[in-house]
Amino acid sequence: MAVTKKIKLRTLLLGMMLSLLFCGLIFRTYHLQIVEASTLRAMAERSWISNKELIPKRGTIYDRNGNILAQDGPAYTVAVNPELIAKVGTADEVVKILSSALEMNTPEGMQKLLDAVTAKNKEGKYLVQKEIRNEGWKIDSALKDKIVERFGGEKQMNRMGVYMIEEQKRYYPSNELAAHVLGYMDKDGNPRSGVEYRYHELLKGTPGSIHYIKDLLGYELPDGEVGFEPAVDGKSIRLTIDQNIQSYIEQALLAAYEKYEPKSMSAIAVNPKTMEILGMANLPVFNPNRYWDFASQADFYNHAVLSLYEPGSTFKIVTLAAAEEEGLFHPDDTFQSGSISFPEWGSKRIHDHNRTGWGEITYLEGLKRSSNVAFVKLGYEKLGKEKLSEYIHAFGFGQPTGIDLPGEGVGDVDFRYPIEVANATFGQGVTVTMLQQIAAVSAIANGGTLMKPYLLKEVIDPETGEVIERTEPQAVRRVVSEETARKVAEYLEQVVADREIGTGRDAYIEGYRVAGKTGTAQVVENGTYASDKWLVSFVGFAPVENPRIALIVIADEPKVDDYRMAGRVLPPVFKEIMEKSLHYLGVTANFPTDAAVANGTRPAETPDFVGRTPDEARNLAARSGFELEVYGNGERVVRQFPAPGTDAGTGQRMYALTEPADDIGFPDLTGMSLRDALDLCALWGALCTAEGEGYVTEQVRSRQENGLHVTLRLKPRREQTDAGAETREESLGELPADDGPSEGSAGAETPEASL
Repeated sequence: MAVTKKIKLRTLLLGMMLSLLFCGLIFRTYHLQIVEASTLRAMAERSWISNKELIPKRGTIYDRNGNILAQDGPAYTVAVNPELIAKVGTADEVVKILSSALEMNTPEGMQKLLDAVTAKNKEGKYLVQKEIRNEGWKIDSALKDKIVERFGGEKQMNRMGVYMIEEQKRYYPSNELAAHVLGYMDKDGNPRSGVEYRYHELLKGTPGSIHYIKDLLGYELPDGEVGFEPAVDGKSIRLTIDQNIQSYIEQALLAAYEKYEPKSMSAIAVNPKTMEILGMANLPVFNPNRYWDFASQADFYNHAVLSLYEPGSTFKIVTLAAAEEEGLFHPDDTFQSGSISFPEWGSKRIHDHNRTGWGEITYLEGLKRSSNVAFVKLGYEKLGKEKLSEYIHAFGFGQPTGIDLPGEGVGDVDFRYPIEVANATFGQGVTVTMLQQIAAVSAIANGGTLMKPYLLKEVIDPETGEVIERTEPQAVRRVVSEETARKVAEYLEQVVADREIGTGRDAYIEGYRVAGKTGTAQVVENGTYASDKWLVSFVGFAPVENPRIALIVIADEPKVDDYRMAGRVLPPVFKEIMEKSLHYLGVTANFPTDAAVANGTRPAETPDFVGRTPDEARNLAARSGFELEVYGNGERVVRQFPAPGTDAGTGQRMYALTEPADDIGFPDLTGMSLRDALDLCALWGALCTAEGEGYVTEQVRSRQENGLHVTLRLKPRREQTDAGAETREESLGELPADDGPSEGSAGAETPEASL
């Protein structure tokens, strides 16, 4: 009986337990299927779905003529599988092969590789993947193929635990060329400086993605749902930089850098009419393909944009322009050179670099000799503090130019004391940037308008190659009149052309009118002006009658014995860059060279066609060896180009109007060479600017305050069948042909003694 009760009790307990278990199962099933269903399904889907990010291609950077300056290309990251390497025992062999191929065969490099191939996690288990990140770590296709070959093929390499992860890498085909302009991308794909940084949002593109349903083995299910969001490649950009002019700059700088060993050298070349940057370079420099391999952090410093300098005598151009605009510069007036002082300065005196002076000389001679006294009298005595300050700020000093590069310097051109005003007249005691200086000088070259400098010329659709955005030249303000700008340009021309006393005579180029100004400033060291250290500069433009290039060059502390040598460092550098660039652009010599004059082969003079009938004018031109093209329906010639009496080569085409230009209407220049097109622009009195090289494909006209403006667009130079020659614009007279000394610093005494 007792046994029966026990059996029944056990049966009851077992039933109750089974019931409870069954209820638990029902509850759990309910909870899983109803309460946690969405969460569990999401977790399951995550395990089923494979996601992969699609990396966009970064936009290509071109120069103005379509040459590639930076582009994306295939690259590879070397990765190892420590777990597999440990199993097959290939650690030593892997280290040996990779250390040689990746140039990591130093003790430190080999240890780094050994640590990678034996890497473990926190639990002490071997990793299944470890990337080899030696400096830039992404390798190109050639090196990848070399490594694969050393392992005996890709399959054998994989069996030994080494893999190649395909990615993209930024390449700079010309290595150091324009490095400070372009900047670079680091190993993680982040822009670090230059155009790469400034236009990152345009260049980077938008990542895409792909996802699909997979089975337990990781394979895509045939009928599984697939999601695809394509990557959008970054926009490509065309810069204003001309690769050839950039190369001329860097070659000339390097030769001088090796000769004089300055702390740094910099140069900027621009189109003065638009302020497009044609070239910008600094030494020392770095290779953006190997940015980790550098001698000093100074290699990355873009002095052309960032650095502040006391300009020295190049700043006299501002004082000269202000005095001319105010009617205070009279080139034939005289003054006593040597030194000068005013009671309000106390005991201070300002000296010329020739401390005894040149006696009583004209102001024009003072400019050519770069007399500090002349400019103190012009800027301090005649203009005065307020007017001088007004022009300094109007020319853009003390404010950013707005260049589309990061970190632009500003400088300081404010002064409180009378002696500071006097020092500023010749560029001492103020700080400026190279960009500010070249913009100011370009305002003189282009007829008196300060322009905003820029590097981005066009934004390009990478798929179609179409231009989707174009930067237009931007005028900041008019600073002086066209007449003032023309006269100042002619005065600066004499600084170069007077080969007896002109301080810029080493920049003279036969056959071309060149305007320029030297500058030599004492370097501030420990709060005082050093007697044996100088910052030297040269700035100018050519040709004077139709400037195509404005150029500034600076050398910081070149190793020379005295200021006279310092002042002669850069004019030859300027000359080399300018001469090569003018020839490259097709700008022909527009007046006889010294050799031509000596040989008696001077060109003929242009006849006077004005007042003659069209037939009479054509016959006269033919007898003189010229071809004349007549526009208009009038009975007599009212205007011609070139002007009568101009030196011209036999066979040159000339142009004449028989009616006022406004009555005829501006001609269609399509298909013409740039030389012919600009000659007609001069005949019509229009201001024409050119984009590209070769033959005119498009012209855009606009009526502005100072007259008719025409933008000429030309085919790229490489597409031309005949390079043609650039314009000879307006004719010029001869230049003197003598030799003379260069300028230098004023010596060791005080800041006002600097040049």
